[in-house]
This record gives sequence, structure tokens and C-alpha cells, in this order.
Amino acid sequence: MTKEEAKKEISDLVEKIDHYNYQYYQNDKSEVSDFEFDKLLSHLIALEEQFPELKAEDSPTQRVGGTVTKNFETVAHKYPMLSLGNTYSIDDLKDFDKRVAKGLEGDNYQYFCELKFDGVALSLTYKNGKLFRGITRGDGTRGDDITNNVKTIRTIPLSLKGDNIPEEFEARGEAFLSKEMFDRLNKERASLGEELYANARNTASGSLKMQDSALVAKRKLDCYLYSMIGDVPGISTHSQSIKKLEELGFNVSQTYKKCDTIDEVINYIQHWEEKRHELPLETDGIVIKVDNLEQQSILGFTAKSPRWAIAYKYKAENASTILRSITYQVGRTGAITPVAELEPVLLAGTTVKRASLHNANEIERLDVRKGDTVFVEKGGEIIPKVTSVDFSKRSSKSIPHEYIKNCPECGTELIRLEGEAQHYCTNIDGCPPQIKGRVEHFIQRKAMNIDSLGERTIDLLYQQDLVKSPADLYYLQYEDIFSLEGFKDLSTRNLLEGIKASTSIPFENVLFALGIRFVGRTVAEKLASHFKTIESLSEANLDELIAVPEIGERIAQSVLQYFANDKNLLEINRLKEAGIQFEIEKKEDTSISDVLNGQSFVVSGVFENFSRDEIKETIKNHGGKVISAISVKLDFLLAGDKMGPAKLEKAEKLNVKIIDEMEFMKMINH
Repeated sequence: MTKEEAKKEISDLVEKIDHYNYQYYQNDKSEVSDFEFDKLLSHLIALEEQFPELKAEDSPTQRVGGTVTKNFETVAHKYPMLSLGNTYSIDDLKDFDKRVAKGLEGDNYQYFCELKFDGVALSLTYKNGKLFRGITRGDGTRGDDITNNVKTIRTIPLSLKGDNIPEEFEARGEAFLSKEMFDRLNKERASLGEELYANARNTASGSLKMQDSALVAKRKLDCYLYSMIGDVPGISTHSQSIKKLEELGFNVSQTYKKCDTIDEVINYIQHWEEKRHELPLETDGIVIKVDNLEQQSILGFTAKSPRWAIAYKYKAENASTILRSITYQVGRTGAITPVAELEPVLLAGTTVKRASLHNANEIERLDVRKGDTVFVEKGGEIIPKVTSVDFSKRSSKSIPHEYIKNCPECGTELIRLEGEAQHYCTNIDGCPPQIKGRVEHFIQRKAMNIDSLGERTIDLLYQQDLVKSPADLYYLQYEDIFSLEGFKDLSTRNLLEGIKASTSIPFENVLFALGIRFVGRTVAEKLASHFKTIESLSEANLDELIAVPEIGERIAQSVLQYFANDKNLLEINRLKEAGIQFEIEKKEDTSISDVLNGQSFVVSGVFENFSRDEIKETIKNHGGKVISAISVKLDFLLAGDKMGPAKLEKAEKLNVKIIDEMEFMKMINH
């Protein structure tokens, strides 16, 4: 066969396979048998192997996988994937509706309702009609590039068909494992005597992070698309964008509905409360969005979620079982968490053996005791917790539970800080779970990202007295690791290389990795950005710390306490000697002037000469700071057209200066 003949045959095969795929997955029609389909696919694979230069990026053979990805690249989202505010209350939904009405100042509006599927959020970027990249949600601002694995999901188009295909846009959806496929996987595992998977959502998540895309393909994941983002001509409402996704060949669940009133929304919620169990996948609620995109822009966002959308969560399933005993866990900060050890019980598709009891106050409130029949539910259908006791089944010999007075791991007497519910072990440097917990926190992906080091290895290193603090990791020798159980030459070298690679991790990650109490990832970024170096941060006083936007006194006091401890300073010095980054990476200077130096802005509304992102970037380029919340420390509220009244009211109440777009332009052009 000549190259030209092969090219034509490949083209014909691709057209046929794409057609049969579309008919099967979008229209539920089987136009050919599985045998005939597999025969066509096998022939295409053989031709592409013979003529590899003719294999296209969007070939149907991509669906079978075969690409191995050792490490998934972390990619920044062009548009942040924010989480939604949740409620279990119809009254809260009515309050949400009132806030929307107030924010839109009497304008007519409609809602778009869709089921909240229990899967894995994906962001899919398409360029020139072809799938360019697939990214996980991650932390909302950055996710993992899993494009090769995404291509194995047959309902996700590799190339788009139809008219007026946007040049570039982002489609968001929920990848999932159907109930049928989940049951089939567990039957296979049971027949092999292997441990069963706990739930479909976690299995789908784990599947998408497999290194071998051929294994991902065998899981037969599916995906429902629910959002289209980007500059798409002719799209002014969310419902129009959904129709566009359908036209382009995306798999959209036909369970959505446009509602004119909040009462219609409530009827939709009630309709699906039981009916949702008939669907091929798990669901846990309803997402309600303001349909008009301009109205979404007017309503805007809080720091964490959009004001134009909310998720109504159905009440969690519960079950009753016997409380065998109460044990205690010690966290990396020394916090003690009581845990209910239960007779195993099936709950929301998973077998629950343990549940949180939170703290001593909760145990006292519930009056929970060993041997009790207790009710357990999953908070948000994720974390099991004990909610109540069936006192009618309590034994007459039952005795009240007495909370422990000493650490279950090291025996140190526990303390309880004023105003806090939890007890703490103060033996920071001698309590094993605290020591190992700090190392586990240090190496996690959002911190130092040493993925070749796991909990089991940390435990081995601790037992051998090799690692008692994060800094010890950087002084390990080949012989130290090679001598550990289960380690060979390659795994030893991989671990050493992973530790060495972490020395290039940026300062903001390092600051988070140190585990300073109340300093999460976002706070670490703000502190690193403001102080630039660990020296400047360690020398800052209370007033200087509080002056950082959105840093309160509780965080500031915790930072001061951390740097007042000589052992922490010694640890930092050891990390410095190991080459860890303790100053902010110098980025390309985009500054234009410093006319706004030291001045803070909250931006709200719609502007004539700038998009919201452009005006924020302009503020930064002229030396100003953009923050999300209005407070007495704020210098200016930059108010655009159709700004929400709540911000205006709060700014006026706190005597914050309010400026419009023209005044802002005068400031920067002064």
C-alpha cells in the first residue's frame, strides 16, 4: 500500500469510527456490533503503526491510550475554578434569591438549574476545533495536565463538528465512573480476591491520575459537560452556551431546566430528590445559576465563590450502628481528635468503620458512650460523623465517657487553650505523630512536592532515627535510604532526586510547607509577596504583619510566636544551608509607575475602558494593591457601572473613599 492509499483509507476509517462513536455515545444508537467496531479500530491502529506520520492528534486510536506519563505538569487555570457556596436549606435558597434581586436592582432574571454530579471536575481547552488540553481542578487556580488520560474518555470530543466553531474556548465538566462500571470493576476485583473500591468518585479520581493511559481507557470513564467559558460570539446566557456545547457534539446531561422564579427552582429540586437515584451516576445536589452572563458579571464574586450561583445539597444519608470504642488521633499541630470506632456499616455507597467525634464538647453534647447505638452520616456525603445516639437501646450498665488527660502517643499532659474546643499535646519535638505529621505536610504537592516520598517511607525514616524534622530530609545519604525495607537502587536514587528537585520550589510554597499555624497556602502567598524574604518576615512586628492585606491579628500572632522559637530558626537555617528558596522569585517587571504605591483598592462593577482583570492589572502595574474585601484599612473602592449596592453601602459606612473610572485614570495619568 502506498502512502497516498493509506492516507485515504485512514481518512475513511476515522470518519466511520467517529460517526459510530457519536451515534453510540450521544444518540444511544448501536449501528454496528462491538466486533465490527473493534475490527475497524484494529485496522486503523495497524495502518497508523505502518505510517506513523499519518497519525493525527485527534485520531480515534487516542481513545485506547498507551501513553505513559511519569509526572503530571501543573498548569495555571486561565479562569479560576471556584467552588460554590452550599446550602441544605430551602430558606437559604430564598435568601439567595433576595440577594440576587437586590444586586440586580429590580432587573428581570432567570435561573438555570442542573444536577450536581459526584465526579471529578475537568477543564477542557479547545483551539481551532481540537482538544488542546485537559486539566484537573486542583486547588482552583492550578491543576494537573492529564490530557492523555482525558483523550480516553469517549464522550469527550477530540475534534469538533458543526458550524461556527469558536477559535478558542474552555469547556468544563464532571468526569465520572457510572454505577454500572463501578459495580463491574468491583466484581472483577472480588473474583480476584482483591480489596473492593470504596466509592465511584474516588475511583474515577484515581483513574484519571494513572500514569498509563491504556489502563485509564479500560475504566470507561464518562463525562458530562456543564459550562462553556471564553469569548464566544452570540452567547449572552448560560443556557445558550449549553445549547452551543450540544451543537458541537459534547455530552450534556438532559436533566437541566431554566426556571423563571425561585419557586420553580424549588419544584425542580423536589422533582429530582428521589428521581436522581435512577440516573447512571451518583449525584448529591442541584446547582442554581443566574442564566444571564452580564447579570453574572454584575453580581460578581466573593473571595471564594460566585454570588450568582449556589449549590443546594440533598440531606446526607444516615445509618445506625454500634460504637465499639473511642480512640484518639494526634495531628501535626498537636490537636487531639476523638474518633468513633464502629461496627462496619454501608452508608452512601461506602463501608464506614470510623467517624469523627470532633472534640470533648461534641462528645459531651451527644452524651455518646462505648456500646451505644449511634447514627452516622456523611457531612456533604464525604466525611463520616456521628450525629446522635439511640438512647432507647442504651444498656443500663453504660457509663459516661471520660475524655483522656494525657497524649495517647507520648503521655504528655494535654492542655486546652482558652476559647478553643480542642485539646492539645504540647510535646512538639517529642511526640511521634506531630513530628511525622510536620514532615508529611512539608512534602505535600502544594508545599515542597516531593512525590517520591510517602507516609510509609517517612515512618521508616523516623523509626531509624534518620528524620526528626523536614530539614533532615536534605542531609540523607544514599546508604541511609538504600538500607530501608523495600528500597532498591532505582527507588533510592528517585527519592534523592525528588528531594534535590524540591530545592527549586518557590518561597511561597516553602513558607506554606513550614507549617506555621493558620498560615495556609493563600496566606503564605500574601506574606511572601509582601515581605519578599524570610529575613524580612521574621523581623516584622505585629503592626507590620497586620498591615498586610487580609492578615488578621490571629495569623500575625501565630507568625510572631513561630519566629520567637529558637528551634524554628535553627530549622530554617538548616534548610537554607540545604539550598531551599527563602526569597521571592524575581519576576519580569511589568510596572509602569509607582503613583499608587502603598494604596489598596477593591474593584467592583463594569468598566468602559477596561475589563475587570485589566483594571486590576493596571492597579498593580502602577504600584497599587488589589484586595477582595472592604475594611477600614482600604484606601479606595473603585466603583464601576452596575456595582452591587452592598459594597457601596459598606464603603460609605466605613468612610472608604469611592472613586469612579475617570478619577482612577486621572490618578494613574497624573
